[in-house]
Amino acid sequence: MSLTSAGSVGRLLIDNPAPHVARLTISNPGKRGALDQAILDSFARTMPQLDARCVIITGEGRTFSAGYDIGDLGGWGRNVFADEAEKLVAHPFAAAIDAVDAYPYPTIAALNGHAIGGGLELALSCDLRVAAEPVTFGMPPAKLGLVYSHTGIRKFIDVIGAPRTRELFLVGGRVDAGTALSWGLVNSVFAADDLAERALALATEVAGNAPLAQRGNKHVIRSVLDGEATLAPDVESELLALRHACFSSEDFREGVRAFAEKRAPNWKGR
Repeated sequence: MSLTSAGSVGRLLIDNPAPHVARLTISNPGKRGALDQAILDSFARTMPQLDARCVIITGEGRTFSAGYDIGDLGGWGRNVFADEAEKLVAHPFAAAIDAVDAYPYPTIAALNGHAIGGGLELALSCDLRVAAEPVTFGMPPAKLGLVYSHTGIRKFIDVIGAPRTRELFLVGGRVDAGTALSWGLVNSVFAADDLAERALALATEVAGNAPLAQRGNKHVIRSVLDGEATLAPDVESELLALRHACFSSEDFREGVRAFAEKRAPNWKGR
């Protein structure tokens, strides 16, 4: 089964490879698994409808996800660019991530290929992550002129701590699977040809555990983390305003143009 919208390149493929296990596969091969609006909307629509006791999220072939599908934004006029960029990054992506976060049973990201930007946040929204050996991970907001969401950055701090989060976001480079394992960014690393089988074995084991305990323990873990990360309303408003302002900045527009044109950006600091 697949979900898509008319005229869209990307699809979300759905199957049930084992009892009580659902698998969602990002299929957008022409854009390295980029998360276009159709795929994001499919996540938001599909996750609440599932009743599996474990969900695997993976990519097609040797690609997991290159993140937001921003490659087509660069040629638009300034006002249209800002509006469309915010519509993609702020709403459909947030709705998809919220749907994955809210799933009551355990979720597993099977990282069969590179996980970059929003693709990596999608993986961190899962409870467990297993990766193929050649995979690399990266967060490129600094290279795009993008201020990342405070809720997204919090996920990284929860998983790998503040020092490694600073390294990912402020340097903007990539880390390999072995480094990701040592940081705790992934739970296990397998050979590429073994990943799908090992991920399914893990999902089958997870799905075989007591459902009430799985739901309850996941809820407790999330509640504890949410309680530790509560922000004062005025601070949260400030962070939201900072992110909102970046969508209209010259640097963000330049960063996306440079990305599309495969060149170094010429930053203006405004």
